Amino acid sequence: MHYEDSLAPDLEQPTPAATRPANVPAKFWDAAKRQIRTDALLRAYLDLERRSSALIKPPGIPDRAELYQITHKHPDLASSPDVNHRLHKAGFTQQQAQLVYDLAHDCLLPLLADMTGKNGEAADLSHLQQHFGGETRWRQIAPQLAAWGKKNLPVEAYDVLVASPEGVKTLHRLMGSGEPSLGRVPTAKDEGSSEEQLKKMLQDPRYWKTRDPAFIAKVTSGFRRLYGEE
Repeated sequence: MHYEDSLAPDLEQPTPAATRPANVPAKFWDAAKRQIRTDALLRAYLDLERRSSALIKPPGIPDRAELYQITHKHPDLASSPDVNHRLHKAGFTQQQAQLVYDLAHDCLLPLLADMTGKNGEAADLSHLQQHFGGETRWRQIAPQLAAWGKKNLPVEAYDVLVASPEGVKTLHRLMGSGEPSLGRVPTAKDEGSSEEQLKKMLQDPRYWKTRDPAFIAKVTSGFRRLYGEE
């Protein structure tokens, strides 16, 4: 045996550089390059971080959107499954979800009510202008209706009539016909001249069901006459 033969490396034994460290999983070891696969290791770390974040919820977030305990101050703002689902998906706590509904009640609801009221008034005005032959004609007749109504009708009756387009039309018909039963100085034979007649009129469907403006005005006028509130 030659001395130099003992110095030759044993090719069947792996060198330390070619051996995968015991604490490195095989999927993270590149045997060809004899090094750790840092790209695979980074991807695994990011995936683990994402999974951990999904499992850890901040306190106060219910497990499901259906578990939100929402209280409301108005029937139009009752708890909505669709809204709650979106709030839950966005990570809203119980307190934050309730705050959304409270803000809608305090800020959004009054704004919508104001817009609806203005739109309704504009629609009523447009309807009356059309009914009386246009904006110019309406501007002429509106002051006349107001003057006649305030002079010849009880305040309550006048207020009832001018509160709706149909009431204004009734007021116009009364002004044209000079309806005596609505005047401030009615005759003794007028409908509603006694308490018994007035009570019967209160049971009439025109008063409590269809809310006929002219009929309501008669009842109001009758009570005013009967109890001396002219």
